Amino acid sequence: MSFSERSDGWPRPVAVELPGATAYFSDRRGGVSSGPFATLNLGLGSGDDPARVAENRGRLAAVAGVEAGRLRWLLQVHGGRVHRWRAGSCDAARRDDEADASVAEPPRADAHVTDEPGVGLLVLTADCLPVALADGTTVAAVHAGWRGLAAGVVVNAARQLGAGAVACIGPGIGPCCYRVGGEVAARFAGYDGAVRGDRLDLAVVCEQQLRAAGVRDVRRLSGCTACERERFFSYRRDGAATGRQGVLVVKQRVRDGG
Repeated sequence: MSFSERSDGWPRPVAVELPGATAYFSDRRGGVSSGPFATLNLGLGSGDDPARVAENRGRLAAVAGVEAGRLRWLLQVHGGRVHRWRAGSCDAARRDDEADASVAEPPRADAHVTDEPGVGLLVLTADCLPVALADGTTVAAVHAGWRGLAAGVVVNAARQLGAGAVACIGPGIGPCCYRVGGEVAARFAGYDGAVRGDRLDLAVVCEQQLRAAGVRDVRRLSGCTACERERFFSYRRDGAATGRQGVLVVKQRVRDGG
């Protein structure tokens, strides 16, 4: 059985424990999508059947213990904006099963934060980096490609958290596969080890930005989305006809001690 095939159709995300939160980094395992989107495609704008994407998102949310209607996502635009979900404001988010055009669309941003327990913050990637942060009070999920890193999205998100924040950088396209032009490389020339000829290491840039923003504990998950065809979706490798993985970050509920 290949990596992406699942007998029971349920996701097997990599769960990373953070202060007061858990980050679930998804891959292709589980789900109900087929063809180039097989099988756990989370991207509503990918060209996949929206009903299948909704089912995939629901399954990932269930594995993470997120209740129906408490999953939040963004209209990602490769910028530096961070959206904060305040208590009660989450009701404005569009639900997976709502197709009415009159329903408000998700916020246009590439990172979101909340201090509300039980809300699942989802960002989607297909070569960009999924990044999770938590400090015991606030959690954040960040979509970070080269444009977002250049726009300061990781730094902007980290500044929403307090001292003691911990970050985890999930799998994205690695320098083994990520060739960039001279103009892009020049933007990151000041980061130690980030540019190697025509190759760019997004994770190196991301980690150095996080540390510069005061995040001392930065963890990284291995894997290259472009190399590992059976494990990950990759826009650079497959073009527009591909799915999306990502990270779902959930602040844990406080349990009564008695």
